[in-house]
Amino acid sequence: VQLVESGGGLVQPGGSLRLSCAASGFTFSDYAMSWYRQAPGKEREFVARISSSTGGTNYADSVKGRFTISRDNAKNTAYLQMNSLKPEDTAVYYCFARIGLRPYWGQGTQVTVSS
Repeated sequence: VQLVESGGGLVQPGGSLRLSCAASGFTFSDYAMSWYRQAPGKEREFVARISSSTGGTNYADSVKGRFTISRDNAKNTAYLQMNSLKPEDTAVYYCFARIGLRPYWGQGTQVTVSS
């Protein structure tokens, strides 16, 4: 199993970024995918999740209405569209999947929101 994030970078407040998570080593369409983030000095926190079957989504309150999680099963890729970014969104963003009972994490991609 491999999860590889990309798309992070430096953006001004109010700007947008789209993160991607390329998955391999498992049947992508069978599993829910999630995004987490970890800011300096803070614990890793849940951001968003998309189910495998219905494509239903749920979000942390802090990003609701600004972030959108999606997936393309044909490309084995999950996305996180981030709009109206705030300095407090600055963090390393991680892709996550639980395959069976085992959790898998990507290496993370840095998002910095600063003027």
